[in-house]
Amino acid sequence: MATIKLKGICTVRAKGRVYHYAWRGGPRLRGEPGSPEFMASLAEAHENQRAPDKSRFRSLVVLYRGSKDYKNLADTTKINWSKWLDRIEDYFGELRIAQFDRPEKIRPIIRRWRNRWADTPRTADYGMQVLSRVFSHAVDPLGKLGGNPCEGIKGLYSGNRSEIIWTDADIAALKTPTAPNKGCSKEIADAFDLAAFSGLRLGDLLRLSWSHVSEDVIVVTTGKSRHRREVVIPLYDEMRRVLERIPKRSPTILTNTLSRPWTKNGFSTAFNRAKKAAGIAGRDLHFHDLRGTAATRFYTAGLSERVIAEIMGWEEEYVAKIIRRYVSRTAATKAIIAQIERARKGT
Repeated sequence: MATIKLKGICTVRAKGRVYHYAWRGGPRLRGEPGSPEFMASLAEAHENQRAPDKSRFRSLVVLYRGSKDYKNLADTTKINWSKWLDRIEDYFGELRIAQFDRPEKIRPIIRRWRNRWADTPRTADYGMQVLSRVFSHAVDPLGKLGGNPCEGIKGLYSGNRSEIIWTDADIAALKTPTAPNKGCSKEIADAFDLAAFSGLRLGDLLRLSWSHVSEDVIVVTTGKSRHRREVVIPLYDEMRRVLERIPKRSPTILTNTLSRPWTKNGFSTAFNRAKKAAGIAGRDLHFHDLRGTAATRFYTAGLSERVIAEIMGWEEEYVAKIIRRYVSRTAATKAIIAQIERARKGT
């Protein structure tokens, strides 16, 4: 079959497979490029974009794809969500919009769709997140629905890793591995300490530069917010000591053994090797769980739960759960007394 070049087609390669979309963020096309099935699905995509049946749910998906909210998503998120929007449109597309304003009737249908991925709860919940966003857009600003029918449907995945932390014993085990000459490098140890005292996500941690560090605070924008939100981390004594022992070999604070900035994949590989060497590869501890460790250290350093929640980007109730679980009553009491004394002295 001759190769046909069509303008605007978005091609994505993932896990050895090739997917074609009518446009970036548009619906996935069926068949091989140039085939009758492919050309028909391309024509259908553009026709639906121009004039979808406004009484059918499919029109809400089309309107969401064209919305500013969708266009403002990160490119990787847009690619992932586009696949889910295809699934949502295929399943719900021909239903009348009015049916979604009858929660008692439509929720069983939504649950049946979600349960297609019941064996992978996080995947099922991810799909529900995308579906819920379409409904929310239909409620406001479109005014097509009176409410979001996803509300009240519980997620399948119950794990909440914000309550899991690396303890001092876990960190010590990583730094003193059982495998001879295959231990945790100083570079990994530095990253571990900085994460445990700053609470930064891995992506933000690896791009953290010395220019982000001022006399009293670290101020850096977060990648998760697409750099629209700043994190302000106070330089308490333990944090200062961590920074003081990291050599300044690059504009970025953390570097690999070649004194070059880490890539995310390179760091993850080195971290997993360190876990294996330490004999804790089977433990359910992720690098991301150091954020919980940082939250406990912020608290014992005297920060309030509200301030910690602002730094971590969590709800205060999550911070409170961590404090209750991992900070002893004596340590918590001392931290509270220290806060009271500082407030009384006006410091």
